[in-house]
Amino acid sequence: MTSDNADLLKRRQKLLGTAYRLFYEEPVHIVRGEGAWLYDASGRKYLDMYNNVAHVGHCHPHVVDAIYRQAKTLNTHTRYLHENILNYAERLADKFAEELDTTMFCCTGSESSELALRIARSVTGGTGVIVTDFAYHGNSQACYDIDSEDNSVDELPAHVATVPTPDCYRGEHRGDDAGERYAEYLREALEMLDSRGVKPAAFIVDTIVSSGGVIVPPAAYLSTAAEIVREAGALFIADEVQPGFGRTGKHFWGYEADDFTPDIVTLGKPMGNGHPIAGVVARRELVAGFATSDGYFNTFGGNPVSCAAASAVLDVIEDEGLQQNALDVGQHLVDGLWKLAETHECVGDVRGTGLFVALELVSDREQRTPASKLTTAVVNDLRNRGVLTGTMGRDDNILKLRPPLVLSAKDADYMLETLDESLAGLANV
Repeated sequence: MTSDNADLLKRRQKLLGTAYRLFYEEPVHIVRGEGAWLYDASGRKYLDMYNNVAHVGHCHPHVVDAIYRQAKTLNTHTRYLHENILNYAERLADKFAEELDTTMFCCTGSESSELALRIARSVTGGTGVIVTDFAYHGNSQACYDIDSEDNSVDELPAHVATVPTPDCYRGEHRGDDAGERYAEYLREALEMLDSRGVKPAAFIVDTIVSSGGVIVPPAAYLSTAAEIVREAGALFIADEVQPGFGRTGKHFWGYEADDFTPDIVTLGKPMGNGHPIAGVVARRELVAGFATSDGYFNTFGGNPVSCAAASAVLDVIEDEGLQQNALDVGQHLVDGLWKLAETHECVGDVRGTGLFVALELVSDREQRTPASKLTTAVVNDLRNRGVLTGTMGRDDNILKLRPPLVLSAKDADYMLETLDESLAGLANV
């Protein structure tokens, strides 16, 4: 570690404490970004294969210009009339099914999850929440209470029940009927809540099950789950913070991979390319029901500058064909990763869709034994070679590849070449 970075780390620990987590054994001091690339203080560049916040690329000039032009004119809270919030809400509504016609804005994905839970509890009269068994939906207290990624099942509150992650690589079900069979666990979760005297309010699920390892839900899982929870008087909340806005390539929203419409959709990080804007999109009658007993006000959510940024993000996605780029480059990346599997026995599985891809590393392919130590070593070695990634999953043996949607095939090839070298060099770890 350079002396400058060591000094920054000491200052950080002194001023911010140790709760804030840093990536990598040797942290990176990033000072500039452009497209899919980041640059450190020495001028060295790194391919960003991890950052979904900069959805249309770091410092995209169209988004930067939109922020600048609005910021120099006006930025204030949302209790005044303003065109930006209405224009953006109209554009957003066009991306959803007709019944999802009402949007409420906030600043973060955590806020959107919490607001969605408030709406569900208000209109159903229930308090119970069902989540997958290794899920993350935000860092507020209400979200932490349902956080099965950081809390064991025994540590979760009584109003929370879990269902197995619909994992067809490691899970119990792998056949054509896996979707329906995994969805049936919702009935057990509902029975569990009932045994505790808890009325269900919602099932909330990340539609690409990101924390669980980028588990693309098997066919009919989401739609069957929705039927089951609705029969019980609860709502289906689709968490689109990570898979939304075209990242999955085939669809603009992750839930569209199945034939159904959620009751509520939550949005966050990528919406403003890093500017603080998030949202909840729901059926009008749900928001109206919520409004009869609960008012809603968010000082900064949906402010003119954030809405200008978010609208510019939609411009870029549409004008530059980034959803199609995610599909094409994502498939190129997946094909390349499977090619690496031919020479590296540690590659157990490659999965995902669009530019949200997981590479699961194992020490034994037949037993599917997680190679957690190797995965950590690979992440740090890639960092040293100029590629930034991260880990995920219960055993931290999965590489998360989630780059900005402007990633090119050439960039993907650089990633594949670098990973090939890294795996070869760490073969004995």
